[in-house]
Amino acid sequence: MTVITKRIHVDSRGKSDIIDITEEVASFVSESKVKNGIVTIFVSGSTASVSTIEYEPGLLKDIPRALDKIAPYGPDYAHHDTWHDDNGASHVRATIMGPGITVPFENKKLTLGTWQQICVLDFDTRARKREVVLQIIGE
Repeated sequence: MTVITKRIHVDSRGKSDIIDITEEVASFVSESKVKNGIVTIFVSGSTASVSTIEYEPGLLKDIPRALDKIAPYGPDYAHHDTWHDDNGASHVRATIMGPGITVPFENKKLTLGTWQQICVLDFDTRARKREVVLQIIGE
């Protein structure tokens, strides 16, 4: 079994910015020495997430709108009292979505569906440079 780790950096605008990183992940897998296995995609930090979505203009509007109903940006978070900041909603959204995913691959190709892309979702209230850890396990 082989384990290979790589870190990439993603610039975001914050406020539910969604960034497609499918090509970076696919390149990492195809250029590795591993033919079959899994790749874990994990974003460091507690106000961002990684998920798969259909990366298209409608969903880029629908996803933030749906999350606004669950955890709207605003002043009503106890987290703000604790740290005197304004990103309580960001933490709640990231907790709901989760920090990472694992995608299997065969013959150096991700087993994603046709309309399924790997994305970083940044919920913080400001622009950020996010570190994303990619880790392959396989043979």
